[in-house]
Amino acid sequence: MNTTDAVTFWDGVHAARPAAGGPQPNVRLTETGTGLQPGDALDLGCGNGGDALWLARLGWQVTAVDISAVAVGRLAALARSHGLGDRVTTVRADLHTSFPPGGFDLVCAHYLHTPFDLDRATVLRAAAHALRPGGRLLVVDHGSAAPWSWDQESGIRYPSPREVAAGIGLAPQTWTVERADAPRRIATGPDGRTAEVTDHVLLIRRTA
Repeated sequence: MNTTDAVTFWDGVHAARPAAGGPQPNVRLTETGTGLQPGDALDLGCGNGGDALWLARLGWQVTAVDISAVAVGRLAALARSHGLGDRVTTVRADLHTSFPPGGFDLVCAHYLHTPFDLDRATVLRAAAHALRPGGRLLVVDHGSAAPWSWDQESGIRYPSPREVAAGIGLAPQTWTVERADAPRRIATGPDGRTAEVTDHVLLIRRTA
């Protein structure tokens, strides 16, 4: 499947949903980000922008990236309407072919799953290398499929956070795994339904 297919698919996913007026941040980000000194953040696969807006409100300068022009267009307009246009920069990019330049104090990758070609290990390795010393990479993956998920493939196996970390292959002298667990929570879908889901949470800090 090529980039055009991926753009069409994700534009369709976002266009099928009403534009969010006040998207909420992911709970694993609020757990991790509360109390951190604001700096430069990179939000990979920003979606409706709840994470980017939450970080911006805390004083972070956020680069929000998504393959969908619908998603980044909505987020740019939303950031301006909330008075955060100077703190949120939106970028439409396909991480399969390019990675945003720059150095960051926090990189977030929430539910970076796709039915299209994406070498996640390479993307996450690039994210880790984009961290400044002391910076953190937060990777949150699905550990289960919610009823409203686009991906309902039966029998799918979700790699553990430790397996994801091993796949990235970072030198322990430079990066430290600070968290690798699989907490559960009650999630609310786009249509208001709720369900218990499992998150696979990986938090890596660059130490040198």
